[in-house]
Order: sequence, then structure tokens, then C-alpha cells
Amino acid sequence: MTRIHYLPDNKDVDSNAGETILQTSQRCGITHTHACGGHARCSTCRVLVVEGLESCAPRNEKEQAMAERLHFTPEIRLACQTTLSGAVKIRRLAIDAEDVELIKHETAAPAASIGVEKRIGILFSDIRGFTPFSEALPPYDVVHILNRYFDVMGKVVQRNGGCIDNYMGDGLMALFGVDRPENAALNAVTAGLEMLKAMDDFKPYLQTLYGKAFDIGVGVHVGEAVVGDIGASNKKRTTAIGDAVNFASRIESANKKAQTRLLISADTFAEVKDRVEARAPIPLTVAGKTGIYNLHEVLSLKSK
Repeated sequence: MTRIHYLPDNKDVDSNAGETILQTSQRCGITHTHACGGHARCSTCRVLVVEGLESCAPRNEKEQAMAERLHFTPEIRLACQTTLSGAVKIRRLAIDAEDVELIKHETAAPAASIGVEKRIGILFSDIRGFTPFSEALPPYDVVHILNRYFDVMGKVVQRNGGCIDNYMGDGLMALFGVDRPENAALNAVTAGLEMLKAMDDFKPYLQTLYGKAFDIGVGVHVGEAVVGDIGASNKKRTTAIGDAVNFASRIESANKKAQTRLLISADTFAEVKDRVEARAPIPLTVAGKTGIYNLHEVLSLKSK
């Protein structure tokens, strides 16, 4: 058994043999953030070893990878991976009153809202040609059209088991499989196809009122993302962050280059290939990513 002195709490607790610092914190009721659940996939549990660094076991492979990625100095350790052989004094991520208050809000919320890594379906859509469509319209008309458009698309997303995560100007981001991971890929692709159909049904309305219309592009990717509550303590909302989200956004943008309406990633196609009609993969570079990616244009669902 060893002793840990926590700052800024000025509290001493005993750590059992083989127990990580994070496990000691949890057992002793000490607030300690760990957004990834203690799997070394984030750095929110990191601590500064003020005294006793020699008592910390060498970094394991997971911790070393994170340390190299974030350029940790030797005294910065991941509490979820570090075990001890002697007494240490550490300072947690919470270093002032605002940090402590924020963590109190987070730990009072359900565990999933703090941040959980999940494999989810991510859909981005964006309006094509909205600027020339709207530039001559009164502001009221622009807001009305966008609200009607988002209402239509929101119903499509909801009908297919998804939720709209965010609106970005004339674009939207939707998540599938956050609560029920089964069929997340197929639900997201189905929603994308139905959004295109809804857009085609919407065009006559726009033509009748304004003599012109616009179109949309949709991109879908299935991958690992961190899902949690983000924002100020009194205005948090559940969202997803990570490379998978960025990739889905880039796939949607690639529709312009490919002159398509619905593109999905190879990972997504692998999960839905038996259920959709799609063209041969399109090798494309994707903004913000290196290399060539095979994206698939989905045309329809296969008849059962």
C-alpha cells in the first residue's frame, strides 16, 4: 500500500498495490475526470507528479503513445494507466475553482454525457446553390425557407432513428446509433436517400414561389467518435467529436468534386453493400486528409 497526496485538495489517501491513480481516486471518492472511461484514449485524467516521479511505474504502450502525441514531459502522467510503488504528490486537471465547479457539473450528469467513445453513423448535408437562390430574397423569406427545409429533413432523420446534432448555416449534422448502435450505417444511408427524395419533392414548391430552386449534397461515414455533452455548464448539448466527424463532413464536400448527391465512406459501404445500389467506388482526395479514399455513390436501396 502506498500514499497519494492530492492537490489542490491537500488530501492524503492510500493506494492499493496494482491500483492505478484513477482507480484510487474513484475508490476514495475524489473527483477525477476520465472522458474516455479510463482507456488511455484521451488525456483528461492526466496529472502532474509534483513529488515521487521515481515511484511511478514506467509508461505502458498506451500511455507512451498518448505522451508522444501530446508531447508530455516526464512528470505528466495518465492517471488511468499509472501504478505506484511508493508515495507521490500529484496535481489533478482541476487546478482552480472554475475547474472544480465544471467537473462537479460533469460528474453529476449521467456517465454517457461526460464523454463515451462509440461507433456511430454520422451524416452531413449541405445546400447547393443557396447563396444565388437567396441573395435577392427578403430576410423573412430566407428564414422561412430554411425553417421549412430543416423541418422536412428533421422528420426524415428522426424517422430513421437519428437525431440532428447541429445546424451550420444551411447545413446540418445528424447522428445515428447514439442510443441504439444496431443498423446505424443502414439507417444513416437510408436517411440520406430519403433526404434526396424529400428535396426533389420540395423543389416544385420553391419553383412555384420563387421561380428557382436549390439542391443538396449528403455525406455519410460510420466510425468511432466521442459522444458527450459539450458547452458551458448551463448550456450543454450532446454532440460528437473526433476524426470520424471531420471525415464525414469532408465526404459531403466531396460531392462537389465528384458531381454526386450522396457519397458514403468505404467503411460505411462495407456495412450496407448488400442493401444498396451503388456505383463503382470513386477514388478521391479529401480535404484535410492525406491519401486517396474510395467513396461510393449510393443510388437507391435494393428491393427486398
